[in-house]
Amino acid sequence: MVDNINQAWEAPYTADLVSVLIDIKDADIMKKFIRDIMTEKEITEISARLQAAKMLMNGGKYSDIVNATKLSSRTVARIADWISNGSGGYQLVLNKSNHDHILPARAD
Repeated sequence: MVDNINQAWEAPYTADLVSVLIDIKDADIMKKFIRDIMTEKEITEISARLQAAKMLMNGGKYSDIVNATKLSSRTVARIADWISNGSGGYQLVLNKSNHDHILPARAD
C-alpha cells in the first residue's frame, strides 16, 4: 500500500499543498483555506474519516462508527486497513493530537 501512497506524491503540485498546509499555524486561516479548496461534502467526509479512525483506534465497533459518522461500512473497513497497513499517518496524527493539550482560555 505504501507504494501507491508514494505515487500520489509524485504529481507536480502535491509538494506545494504539503508546504502550504505546514505553513498555516492559525486555525481560522486553516478553516478558510480548507473551505476554499474543498467542497462542504469533502470537508464533512474527511472529518468523518478522521473521527472513524479515532474510534477504530479506541476499539470502536464498526456498527457504532457507521452510525456515528454516517460513513459506509466499506469506508470504515478501508480506514481500518489504512490504520493497519498504511503509511502510519493516522497513528502519527492521532497520537500527536492525544498528547497536545490546549490550555483553557483565561477569564479577564
